[in-house]
Amino acid sequence: MTTDPLARRLSAVVGDSSAKQLARAFGMATVGDLLGHYPRRYAHRGELTDFAGLRDGEEVTIVATVVSSSSRPMAARRGTLQEVRITDGSGATLALAFFNQAWRVQQLTEGQRGLFAGKVQLYKGVPQLTHPEVQLFDDETAEMNAVGRADWPIPIYPATASVPSWRIATAVGVALDTLPDALPEPVPETIRAARGLGALHEALERIHRPRDDEDWRAARETLRHLEALVLQTALVQRRDRLRAARAVARTPGPILEGFDAALPFELTSDQRAAGAAIEADLASARPMHRLVQGEVGSGKTLVALRAMLTVAESGGQSALLAPTEVLAAQHLRSIVRSLGPDLAARMRPILITGRMPAADRKRALLAAASGQSSIVIGTHALLGERVSFADLGLVVVDEQHRFGVEQRDALRAKAGDAAPHLLVLTATPIPRTVAMTVFGDLDVTTIAELPAGRAPIESFVVPLGLKPGWAGRIWERLAEELARGRQAFIVVPAIDQKQAEEDAAPREEDDAGGPPRPVATVVETLEQARAHPLLAGRRVEALHGRMSAEEKDAVMSAFASGEIEVLVSTTVIEVGVDVPNASMMIVLDADRFGVSQLHQLRGRVGRGGLPGLALFVTSAEEGSLALERVEAVAATLDGFALAERDLALRHEGDVLGAAQSGRRSGLRLLSAATDGELIANARDDAIEIVAADPDLAAHPALAAAIARRIDDSAAAFLTKG
Repeated sequence: MTTDPLARRLSAVVGDSSAKQLARAFGMATVGDLLGHYPRRYAHRGELTDFAGLRDGEEVTIVATVVSSSSRPMAARRGTLQEVRITDGSGATLALAFFNQAWRVQQLTEGQRGLFAGKVQLYKGVPQLTHPEVQLFDDETAEMNAVGRADWPIPIYPATASVPSWRIATAVGVALDTLPDALPEPVPETIRAARGLGALHEALERIHRPRDDEDWRAARETLRHLEALVLQTALVQRRDRLRAARAVARTPGPILEGFDAALPFELTSDQRAAGAAIEADLASARPMHRLVQGEVGSGKTLVALRAMLTVAESGGQSALLAPTEVLAAQHLRSIVRSLGPDLAARMRPILITGRMPAADRKRALLAAASGQSSIVIGTHALLGERVSFADLGLVVVDEQHRFGVEQRDALRAKAGDAAPHLLVLTATPIPRTVAMTVFGDLDVTTIAELPAGRAPIESFVVPLGLKPGWAGRIWERLAEELARGRQAFIVVPAIDQKQAEEDAAPREEDDAGGPPRPVATVVETLEQARAHPLLAGRRVEALHGRMSAEEKDAVMSAFASGEIEVLVSTTVIEVGVDVPNASMMIVLDADRFGVSQLHQLRGRVGRGGLPGLALFVTSAEEGSLALERVEAVAATLDGFALAERDLALRHEGDVLGAAQSGRRSGLRLLSAATDGELIANARDDAIEIVAADPDLAAHPALAAAIARRIDDSAAAFLTKG
């Protein structure tokens, strides 16, 4: 039985039913998980929530007053619709919609005040909540559960439709009552004293059950420092363990000199600087762990190829791990083209994927195992047991955010006794504080300068929600581009409507909200494009993840050669696909994509000296966060500025992409946008602690906090590139 109170199973404290709900909604398993689910803000009985800050699609818990309530028969279906209006006191109102709950009219009478929780939906620009959870302040029992004493701040938690804020508050109260009077302190006493931090037990009590605003503010400061120290200590430990390994030093020679001499262009200054840093790393007997981040089209792959040739000088092999078969095949073609026929024959680059023909796979496996191939390119298939190397000296991971630590380590383990050098590439620009927080085990190099010959890309938002008449101009503009002998991408969020429904459940159809808006799909868009009179005689084909490797490769080869003029695709073409004659990118339902995805997609055009054009088509409502994101991308080509903008637009809990990594892996109280100094201080503290005590033998509470916080999925998230 565990002696750590925060590691107790949640079911033993709050009961099986509540524990299951919390696990489904938030991935919680222990008392520490629950108590680490901090309030996002605090309200007071006399205050009302400002409705101006509500965002479409946001799960909210708000304090408001009922203005009116009524019931009427529904026009489109049997039953009744209860309509309630609540106010924030400024004159702004919010609509609540209930179905067949006539008793709501008696419950929610004019002047009633309370908490209302649900998902904000915009209908004709007006926010509303459908079937929200309601807790009125005149319900004494409910009020005590949710609020505590009437004059205490009310904690408002990140919640879901099935687990509203006050249910979380009730569970938190039960968990707090089970804790001993004192908890082991993860932050060493010297650091607590130097930083003016409180005790852990006191901080947990005050952040969840504050008596006044000063209580939770002081608690947040203590817990922010704890979070930063836990994350940085874990990263410093990992960095030191990796750097303690032995590697084979690799130095450049005639192979790289001949390659450089044959290049038909000059390397940019950023490429030369990155190459020099990598060359110094490779020459060390300690393994390189370097992240190269660079704009789309900045030449990261060329930098990686030069590193591979350096390793090949001493007979070593390089493995390039790509996230998709399309990108892996693209890398093979690009590398062969860059090497030229003589050097390509000598390096013998090969491809290994999961769905290649058995005979081809057998030959590729033999070439890798025997050392005949100096450059092995592949997908997750490279991690398979049957894949082996004669002398794996370098692992290159492209778009590392698609992979986890276990996958990265599985490939490194194929190097035998000596650790391979590691080079991570990403075209997703990373703000400095994010790099410090997420890539703590990697040295970071940035390539911001674009090679000569990159044409400018014009970007426009096509807001069909505001200008539905513009839809026809999209097809006209596409036809104009094709008439110039160029090619185009059309990117959509889903393959078909079934996938669209699985990825994002549509809004419930009702009188107030109307039917859910359909999402653009490959199937429907392909049919529409082929039938459009302006595209008569044009070859339009599809590319998506359900196609076989052979089908995808055939389509991409035909598109690259110009046989296919329009490619309708999902985001399988997001990174790495290089078709110089493609000059136009149309993204339908652009609001369904993230900022970095849109920036990546736009980077697929303008690569061959031709001016690029990107149309971001969206039906997002005016004033919505979704439209704001799309407009931000269209406003600039600077990926690093976009990364900072994206950071400012995201919610705190999602600031590092927690949706991709699991709910327990995102930052909780820290903000990568504003807490750079705090994170840097925590890193200094962590370096000092780990230098004196690598295994944290003298800091068992800190080690336990790391074990609770950095589970496998979080560790993968924290060290991804």
